Amino acid sequence: MSKVNLEKVKPGDLELKEKVVSINRVVKTTKGGRTFSFSALVVVGNSKGVVGHGLGKAKEVQAAITKGIEDAKKNLIKVPIMKGTIPHDQLAKEGAAKVFIKPAAHGTGVIAGGSMRAVLESAGITDVLAKSLGSANPHNVVKATFKALALLREPIHVAKTRSIGLKKVFNG
Repeated sequence: MSKVNLEKVKPGDLELKEKVVSINRVVKTTKGGRTFSFSALVVVGNSKGVVGHGLGKAKEVQAAITKGIEDAKKNLIKVPIMKGTIPHDQLAKEGAAKVFIKPAAHGTGVIAGGSMRAVLESAGITDVLAKSLGSANPHNVVKATFKALALLREPIHVAKTRSIGLKKVFNG
């Protein structure tokens, strides 16, 4: 596998929109009764190539979501987008979840399931074909999608690395 693109982005003056991917209720039984706790998986993005994900845990749902948003702002990455889609196919794995994302023609839309859709839409990708293989656990699917987006490389960087023209990158 190629090197992961860990180009961190500062959340300073970005207008980030948040999407709650999943909320999980956990119960701890003590001699005094049941204690409920919540965890929220949140994805934030500016729909222009910057996206992040985070996990928040708290005794109340709203507090968990707020913590998740703060965590997501610490994990922002830049995604290369070309004409509303991604530059090339990418396969990534996290735990038992495997995701495959593939560029699509203009007008196709985001064809992806649940948690992958939230990540891809938050990143600002408008046309993409995606398939979640293996586990459907939202945490691992989101992490695998992030890994796949981080592995994407811009054609300009590929051309510079190989010392060839941009046309040759596309035509082979």
